[in-house]
Amino acid sequence: MGRFVEDLDLSTFWDDHDYYAREYTDDPLTPEKIEWVERTLGYRLPPSYLELMSYRNGGAPVKNCHRTASATSWAEDHVAMTGFLSIGKAKPSSLCGEVGSRFMIEEWGYPPIGIYFADCPSAGHDMLCLDYRACGPEGEPSVVHVDQEGGYVITPVADTFEAFIRGLESEEAFSP
Repeated sequence: MGRFVEDLDLSTFWDDHDYYAREYTDDPLTPEKIEWVERTLGYRLPPSYLELMSYRNGGAPVKNCHRTASATSWAEDHVAMTGFLSIGKAKPSSLCGEVGSRFMIEEWGYPPIGIYFADCPSAGHDMLCLDYRACGPEGEPSVVHVDQEGGYVITPVADTFEAFIRGLESEEAFSP
């Protein structure tokens, strides 16, 4: 571990509000937990996602917006996120938790294109997804925004999870 995270200042990356610890942050990763989640969801998690979550398994980043080339339901030029779902099932906001990736597909009708890994401020009406359509379940997924309110419109966000992390910006970057 430590490849791309070495470039990040993790002391300022995470929002330390108690809410995120309670709802998103799960126990540290173990090989068994990772294997179980991958088997349950049917996809290999990107190494960069595993690397970041090995430092904190779920939570909200301070910089929580990412630019997009086209408009989304959130804004003309970006998407916003609330938090990263943790890898596991213990927290409500975890990949296999009560409002996790499968829940979004099975109960909310999100398209089964990959793993819904981050929620947005709309409380489930749009999500960020690791999109495996082009790479298959073992490949390196892209990151897309999926808008439930807009008929599940899929908007490209980043070519990889690492590119997504490196492209995060603060909300202030988009203020008028």
